[in-house]
Amino acid sequence: MREPSQVQGCAHGPVGVSSSRSESAPENRRSIMPELPKSPEGIVLAHFIVSDDVERSRRFYTEVLGGRVVFSGPGGLTYVSLSNSWIIINVGGGPTDDKPTVTLATPEDPDRVSSFLNIRVKDIATVYAEWSARGAHFLTPPKQHQTEIRCYLRDPDGHLIEVGQTTDTTGDWAPEHWPSSAATGP
Repeated sequence: MREPSQVQGCAHGPVGVSSSRSESAPENRRSIMPELPKSPEGIVLAHFIVSDDVERSRRFYTEVLGGRVVFSGPGGLTYVSLSNSWIIINVGGGPTDDKPTVTLATPEDPDRVSSFLNIRVKDIATVYAEWSARGAHFLTPPKQHQTEIRCYLRDPDGHLIEVGQTTDTTGDWAPEHWPSSAATGP
């Protein structure tokens, strides 16, 4: 398997935290999203999902969500470049010497979730329409909340994905605060 730094065509995802705003100021009592600086050398953020059918998941993340396969390896291991990050797809499996009590498996109950992928978009109505037309099955249409419009869908293995658009144009989730590599994605 190639190391992630050897995978061609991927932007390194942002890692790190910084913010110049005072969190105690009255206008900043809402949740502060720190600026997303350039990732430090040697660090890339990726999201690993376990799949019962890697090819089916590859098609979902590329054909429905618009990602691009950048690596396919032995046993089905697949890296999909999606916006400024990677989705790594592979089959599950039992414990190994570096995770001796951990078994990787798809969600047993898709309605009980401890982690999910969060995708931020500039225009949720367009993304919702495009991804629905490509076969995405959303739990609900986009719903307006206090500072965002959001909706959820599941990948073919039941992993939950949030899609959200900020409605707070002064907040750090606003697209003008995104790093340039993310600002061009859906």
